[in-house]
Amino acid sequence: MKESLNEREMKILHTAVDWAKAEVFSAQFFILFGVLFILGTIGFWQLGKTEVAKAFVIPTLVAGILLLMVGFGIFFANKGRVKSFESEYQRDPSAFVQSEISRTERVIKEYQNIVFRVIPLIVTVAALLIMFLDKPMWRAIGITTIGMMAVILSIDSNAKARIEAYNQALVNSQL
Repeated sequence: MKESLNEREMKILHTAVDWAKAEVFSAQFFILFGVLFILGTIGFWQLGKTEVAKAFVIPTLVAGILLLMVGFGIFFANKGRVKSFESEYQRDPSAFVQSEISRTERVIKEYQNIVFRVIPLIVTVAALLIMFLDKPMWRAIGITTIGMMAVILSIDSNAKARIEAYNQALVNSQL
């Protein structure tokens, strides 16, 4: 039995909204880790007695702020997107699907280039900082950078899988 056009359209809209809600949920992990890095900053600032512990204050603060910025950026961008999907879809369903396919394909390419090429390079440079520079500040920067990049990689690996599935659902809906 063939699915009616209305059921198929509702499935596409539901898939788009589910993807955006999952991105909002994912953003909360960036926010959580940003808060944890800032709590670590407070701990190093208040309890750090050694030069090495004191060296972590600024790097962990910067990492925490960056993770919060990324998290809130993703959160608010996708929160608004959830609300706008239905009106955009109602205006022109085929244009909506086509624009979402283009956007998801662009994002998938960005993940390939930035997340899975640049971030490993940053981790490598940070590891070299730890190995070859003996100053506590440089080591703290290297260790904090590796920690922040591990958080980004783990969250973005899931986000990439999610956007690939969303893209495939959009492409299949055109058939």
